Amino acid sequence: MTQKTPQNRPRPGKPAPKANAKPRPKAKPAPAPQAKPQAGTPEGDRIAKVLARAGVASRREAEKLILAGVVTVNGKVIDSPALNVTSRDRITVDGNPLTAAEPMRLWLYHKPTGLVTTHKDEQGRPTIYDNLPEDMPRVMSVGRLDLNSEGLLLLTNDGELKRKLELPSTGWLRKYRVRVNGKPTDAMLAPLREGIEADGEQFQPMMVNIDRQQGANAWLTVGLREGKNREIRRAMQEIGLTVNRLLRVSYGPFQLGQLKEGEVQEIRPRVLRDQLGMEPEPEVEEPAKKPAPKRRPPRVPRKKP
Repeated sequence: MTQKTPQNRPRPGKPAPKANAKPRPKAKPAPAPQAKPQAGTPEGDRIAKVLARAGVASRREAEKLILAGVVTVNGKVIDSPALNVTSRDRITVDGNPLTAAEPMRLWLYHKPTGLVTTHKDEQGRPTIYDNLPEDMPRVMSVGRLDLNSEGLLLLTNDGELKRKLELPSTGWLRKYRVRVNGKPTDAMLAPLREGIEADGEQFQPMMVNIDRQQGANAWLTVGLREGKNREIRRAMQEIGLTVNRLLRVSYGPFQLGQLKEGEVQEIRPRVLRDQLGMEPEPEVEEPAKKPAPKRRPPRVPRKKP
C-alpha cells in the first residue's frame, strides 16, 4: 500500500521553510514612463485668453484691444494676439497693470426693456451696466438681449466662461415666452421647427409650441440652442408674424423664476461648478492643533509643625 506524501514536506533540493516566516513582499511594478513635452511647445497661455480670464473682456474683444495697441507685455506694445504669456510677464491694458484672475462667478439678471447690452452705445442709449448695483464687479453679458427684449441675462466676470456658454456646442437650451400678432397654426410654424432661412442666414431648428390665443395676439414658447442676432424676431417675420413681446425665461439650467425686473442674483460657486461639470475645488485641510500643555496645580506649602 502506497503512502501519501504530506503536503508540507519540502521538495528535494529546497530548504525547509522556517516557522513563522514572513511572506516576501511583492515587487512593485515599474512606473509608466511619463510623456515628455514636445520640443518647441510654447510655455503659458495665449495673451487674449489670459485677458479674458482676468475679466478684462471676452477673448474676441481682447484681441481687438491688442490690435488697437493698448496692451503691453513687459513694457512693449504688442500688435498680435499670437503671443503666449506666463505669470512672470508684466501685462498692462490702457496703462493699468493686469490684476490676478479672480474666482469664476456667474449672476442672473432680469433685464428690463429699453436697455442695450453693450458697455458703450454710440447712440447714447442707456445700457444694462448703468442699471446694475454699484457693488457689482466688472462683468460681461453671456450673449445679448436686444433693446426691446427682456428677461434672463447671464453675467460673468470670466471671459472664458462667457465664451463657453455662448457656444452652441455647449448644448444649453434657451427658452423664451414670445407674444406675436396674428393667429399662428402648427402648419405655419413647421418651417421654424425644420430650420428656416432669413435674410440669407440659415437658422437651426427651433422648438416652438402654441400656448394660447389672446385676442389678436398669441403666446408661444420658443427654444433655441444658438443666439444669432434678433433670431426669433427675424424668423417670425419670415412666416408673417410680428413679435410684440419677447421674454427669456431660462438659459440652460438657470431659470428666471421670481427674479424681479432689474434684480441680480449670484449663483453659488458649488452650483456653478456642478452645472459646468467641473470638479469641486479641493478643500484645504487645517493643520492639526497641538494639545495645550497641561499645567501643574500650584504646590501648597506645607505647614511646619
